[in-house]
Amino acid sequence: MTPRRSGRRGIPPADRYHRRLLPGVVGAVALSVALGGAVGGCADSAALGLVRQACGHVQRSLTFYRASESATNPTTAARDRNAAQSQLETAAPLAAEAAGEAPQWQALMATLSENSRLPEANLMPALQQQCAAVRSGGTPGPTLPPTTLPPVPGS
Repeated sequence: MTPRRSGRRGIPPADRYHRRLLPGVVGAVALSVALGGAVGGCADSAALGLVRQACGHVQRSLTFYRASESATNPTTAARDRNAAQSQLETAAPLAAEAAGEAPQWQALMATLSENSRLPEANLMPALQQQCAAVRSGGTPGPTLPPTTLPPVPGS
């Protein structure tokens, strides 16, 4: 007996099957990559929106904090410091959610999480630098420590 040959010369039946299957597989892989990029882009976009909200609270906190420093009335200064603290507390969960969606925002989340332990004067340089990335298109740069730290109140 002779081996059976395909209807097309020189192409075994199994190879013909794979040639028909290959364009569909390539198309499916390309579609998966495109959808993965789109979903990843949505996550980054959602994270950027959360970071913008958090940085809005950081900016308001800085405004209150500066007002507290220049206030002549101790009651007004205390009220402004409390308002500044409240704004940072509101920003922290937004930054945490953003960091969960896009890891480039983990530094912002970590800095805001120090709010209860460090004076706001020590956090502001880092927060301003991290939030500046939002205004420049959403890619945070490295966070560098300030060259000189402001004095800690009460020491």
